[in-house]
Amino acid sequence: MFAVLYVFATANNLNPASVSLKGNIKNTKNEPIIGASVYVTELKTGAVTDVNGNYEIDNLPDKNLLVQVSSVGYKTIAEVVPLASVRHKNFTLEETIIEINEVAVTGQANAIKQSKTPSPISVVSHKTLIQGSSTNLIDAIANQPGISQITTGAGISKPVIRGLGYNRLIVMNDGVRQEGQQWGDEHGIEIDENDVDKVEILKGPASLMYGSDAMAGVINFISAPILPEGTMQLNLLGNYQTNNGLYAFSGNFAGHKKSFVWDFRYSNKAAHDYKNRDDGYVFNSGFSENATSALLGINKVWGYSHLTLSAYNLTPGMVEGERDETTGKFIKEVASGNNVEEAIADNSDFLSYTKQTPYQKINHYKAALNSNILIGNGFLKSTFGFQQNRRREFEEVLTPDEASLYFKENTFSYDVHYEFPEINLWKMTTGVNGMYQHSMNLGEEFLIPEFHLFDAGGFFMFSRQFSNINLSGGIRFDNRHLETNSLYLNDAEEVVPAGTAGAIEKFAPINENFNGLSGSIGTAWEIDKRWNMKLNVSRGYRAPNISELSSNGVHEGTLRYETGNKNLKSENSLQFDYELGFTNKHVSAHLNLFSNIIDNYIYSRKLTNAAGTDSIADGVPVFQFNQDKVMLTGGEFVLDIHPHPLDWLHFENSFSYVNGQFTNATDSTKYLPFSPAPKWNSTLKAEINLHKKYLANTYCSVGIDHNFAQNHIFSAYNTETATPTYTLLNASIGTDLLISKQKVSLYITGQNLTDVAYQSHLSRLKYAPENYATGRSGVYNMGRNISIKMIIPVNL
Repeated sequence: MFAVLYVFATANNLNPASVSLKGNIKNTKNEPIIGASVYVTELKTGAVTDVNGNYEIDNLPDKNLLVQVSSVGYKTIAEVVPLASVRHKNFTLEETIIEINEVAVTGQANAIKQSKTPSPISVVSHKTLIQGSSTNLIDAIANQPGISQITTGAGISKPVIRGLGYNRLIVMNDGVRQEGQQWGDEHGIEIDENDVDKVEILKGPASLMYGSDAMAGVINFISAPILPEGTMQLNLLGNYQTNNGLYAFSGNFAGHKKSFVWDFRYSNKAAHDYKNRDDGYVFNSGFSENATSALLGINKVWGYSHLTLSAYNLTPGMVEGERDETTGKFIKEVASGNNVEEAIADNSDFLSYTKQTPYQKINHYKAALNSNILIGNGFLKSTFGFQQNRRREFEEVLTPDEASLYFKENTFSYDVHYEFPEINLWKMTTGVNGMYQHSMNLGEEFLIPEFHLFDAGGFFMFSRQFSNINLSGGIRFDNRHLETNSLYLNDAEEVVPAGTAGAIEKFAPINENFNGLSGSIGTAWEIDKRWNMKLNVSRGYRAPNISELSSNGVHEGTLRYETGNKNLKSENSLQFDYELGFTNKHVSAHLNLFSNIIDNYIYSRKLTNAAGTDSIADGVPVFQFNQDKVMLTGGEFVLDIHPHPLDWLHFENSFSYVNGQFTNATDSTKYLPFSPAPKWNSTLKAEINLHKKYLANTYCSVGIDHNFAQNHIFSAYNTETATPTYTLLNASIGTDLLISKQKVSLYITGQNLTDVAYQSHLSRLKYAPENYATGRSGVYNMGRNISIKMIIPVNL
């Protein structure tokens, strides 16, 4: 209420004075930098330097704004410029290939320097994304410190932050939280990876800004910056990968003319079955994906308003892992008249880009309206979104086009907050956000009930700069109302009214409210130019999701029968984070440590029968949700060695570790189920300008991904099994070819070059049926893969 009154009381100038900011960008040798980006994050506007290193940005309000200056091969600068008094600003960029730079972070309530955020934050740059190789968006960031992925073959990945995933982290895109029924094991992220310019990863409870489900943190996928005024650009991308024959194409056309901005994109991707040394080709692991998006909006001196529309479609095969008992070869079901028979899959199946049964079909539609308006010397930011997620599973070869499971979910989301003008170095933000969801069952089988959900939360955040110390924190209250519909079935599994003779209650109705209080307080201390330290304490909250409360049935993609628990309570966490960083011209190092205590932690474990063996329903093991108190500890260590004057060479290393334990448990139930194994990544990279006239930004690298053995498992009830150590060898090379005035970027990446046969600890296919011919259980991950990627930007 105070914020509303303040806005109306001070909104005497809704059309602020327009000023310009101009200047020059040079390097430490006093040479102009051509093509450097000067970007105002809060207003999504900027400029690019000309041949003399000059830039000019028009239509800016005369207030303090965070300006970000960046160029390939130089350290990024993020500096607050007081436009009320400064209209000319020069910048000098230092040459570097270090990725630990000052970057404006937009995952907070307002734009801020990364070094001033007490919460652990890592940024995956556009350069890192395009130089890498991946089969999906989460795969592209899975090597980041503290990040893992739950995989179902090559096409489906779910993110994990410090051992927590599913509904314990939030994925943001286009300013809205991605809602694609992420409670499912094999429900991936419905975002076009080609539409992502950079990624910001907030580790630790972010419930303060985002409410329930942000207990582990937030992954914010950010689209490309708006082009400078008066420019248009066409970008084309092509990618081919050898292991599974993946081919991908993406093209976008963007522009900024007379305050009108636009960005249109189309992407297409397809792959046949992948292969590895032990399994050969893995039957039905192929997938296809296509996506379209459009951004339309206006940029003015008072701010901006952008409308984004997108449609994402994914059709992945579902690997079941059934094999012929004698040969160990994969088998498939085939229709023979009105009967179903089994046959051994062959190369015509493995190399086909046509979908096989069973498979999923996911359609995700999204509309998001993002606005940032200067009112009363502060910014009023709002985001309103609508998403529709259609998730279908097709299981029967006799009726391959009839969905057995069909979930349709509509989500309306809102976020409105006001950033007050700075008062005596205090920055304050207050607002409300939440969502309404309606999920429907439209298939022949039922795993969860239909439900209505409404989230509402209000928050207040602050920050204060004391010399070289930044103090920030806030508080938030949330309410979630969940109401489910009952469902009755007859002996033929048909829906019937309650009270029908012989009817069985599949789902009991639920009408519950879940409340949560969240908060955080922390400090970031820039000790000197070399050392910095951060400390943060935060409390998170998460309400149980619909699957944990009410699931009852076989989920084809998970290879198990899932049963919910309507007596579950909300989870609450208390996390402590500490970071110590050091940077000089030879070495950059960061140590992050955390301790996270979670009350009422919800987990799924396998049930056993009276004989002590697996409880079986409909031919698959039965799992049920329970909860207990747990404690997670661990951290990440990043070391980048870049010996001066060999600034073109650096040796980058990172180590990630998490240990999750139930506080009151026996040896076999001591550890959290499915916690990621410790991992060490090392990369030696050289960036050399071989021929400045024809080649630019040339690099080559070689590295290893070492995953330690994971023996800390929840072994009771045969819930999970240990995973041995494995090491993957990778290499890459890339350059910008300068043909006349046209740039063509070429990247070649090799992964798992020694063709190691391995199973990731978080691969769901690890628990596929045993191969009786070899005695090995489950399906292995992808073998050797070579990726060739080409990007062509065309300035119009």
